[in-house]
Amino acid sequence: MRSELEKEYLLKAIDASKRIFFIISPDFEILATNRYTTEKYGPDMIGKKCYNLLCDWESPGDNCPALNVIQGLEPVLRKKNNEDSSDKWTTCRYSYPIFSGEKIDAVAVLEFDRPSREEIEEQLRHANAFFKNLILSSVDGVIAADKTGRILIFNDAAVEVSGYSVEEALGNLDIRDFYPGDAAREIMQKLRSDDFGGKGKLKSYQVDVIKKDREIIPIRLNAAIVYKGDKEVASIGFFHDMREDLRIKSELEKTQSQLLQAEKMSSLGKLSAGVAHQLNNPLGGITLYTKFLLEDYDLADDAKKDLNRILQEAKRCSDTVKELLEFARQTSHMVKPNDLNKALLRTMFLLENQTLFQNIEIEKNFKENLPQVPVDIQQMNHVFMNIILNAAQAMDGKGTLTLTTKFAPTGDRVIVEIADTGPGIPEDTLKHIFEPFFTTKEEGKGTGLGLSMVYGIIEDHGGKITAKSKVGSGTTLIIELSLKTANEGGKESGE
Repeated sequence: MRSELEKEYLLKAIDASKRIFFIISPDFEILATNRYTTEKYGPDMIGKKCYNLLCDWESPGDNCPALNVIQGLEPVLRKKNNEDSSDKWTTCRYSYPIFSGEKIDAVAVLEFDRPSREEIEEQLRHANAFFKNLILSSVDGVIAADKTGRILIFNDAAVEVSGYSVEEALGNLDIRDFYPGDAAREIMQKLRSDDFGGKGKLKSYQVDVIKKDREIIPIRLNAAIVYKGDKEVASIGFFHDMREDLRIKSELEKTQSQLLQAEKMSSLGKLSAGVAHQLNNPLGGITLYTKFLLEDYDLADDAKKDLNRILQEAKRCSDTVKELLEFARQTSHMVKPNDLNKALLRTMFLLENQTLFQNIEIEKNFKENLPQVPVDIQQMNHVFMNIILNAAQAMDGKGTLTLTTKFAPTGDRVIVEIADTGPGIPEDTLKHIFEPFFTTKEEGKGTGLGLSMVYGIIEDHGGKITAKSKVGSGTTLIIELSLKTANEGGKESGE
């Protein structure tokens, strides 16, 4: 049994509730109410029929929850049908039986008030504010437009991508203004098709948009048509700026190309070293036996002259093999001070007697007392070899090749210029020459990786390479390398 204190608290709790609560007898007379119900319907409720007082019915109807409880002996939760005009109640009604033994002694009725219009409007305001904040804070541009093309939604990311302010977009712009040509019409055709993510949807579609300053921006678009019933009323698009993604992709492709070129150069170096060692043995034999002939036999002057010529040519071949071995020597990216004048001379020693260079005049404008520059000399040999060969090929074996070394005006860098008198490079082509796989050579005569590799090596050394050219007047490649011992662009390594 409950104590008097418990009963007191239960009554206080029922009276404190701001919900309608009352108890009726099995014949529908109101037996008790809480304070809130009395305040709402008046103090004279006790003894009255609930269906008369509360529902304005002559008798309990089939929709009466208390009747359903009495008949079924089970609790009932009923939500009022909005179209049921016979019931003036605008609440959800929970009724449950109170038993005395196995017999219903009474029925308790509890009402859950439906939100008022003001509460619903407040909830809608909160929902709209949340939706607006969600759209505005999206990292992708969000643009919605009605069927006429008028902009309805334009978030902060769309401002950043497009260059237009929110006021400009909502006030003056048409969604078609963002796309070049017929792109907007093509997008709507795809949205209405089943082939691009389902009807009314377009997923991960790459397209260009036009900024306010007329710059073309590549984007990835996810879009959808907004329907009202079966009728199209608007469209919404999520615009992801692809510039950073494409930059990263380009960097990855560039790195991959440089790794491929490095592997090719490594293989070429090993092959060159092997060939050089194979040549050293017969050259040694030629030199040895020629000396024996000169020392052991009394020969005519003409014969001695011919044998000395053989010795000179053999020594020349031996020097070439020595330089080839030095050029091909494999290192672990050893960055240390090196003389760039000597590096250029070594490269030209290997090249200038080649057939391609027979009709090319070579001018060497080397700065005297040029300080040594911290570089990986093997990589720098590859750089000079690649640029000089490109220059000779551009001149088709005829012209002037000028090699220049000098100080930068700032005094903290050394500049190497390699200039040719070839046909020059058009301006629209010049800006692409350091890109991987870009080449102006005929198919099969170039991979487009050479200058990309050169660009990567110079960057790794913390340097800079640029090109200037004029059609009909030749091309000059300019390399700038820092004199600082700490190589900020790459890593010092390899003792």
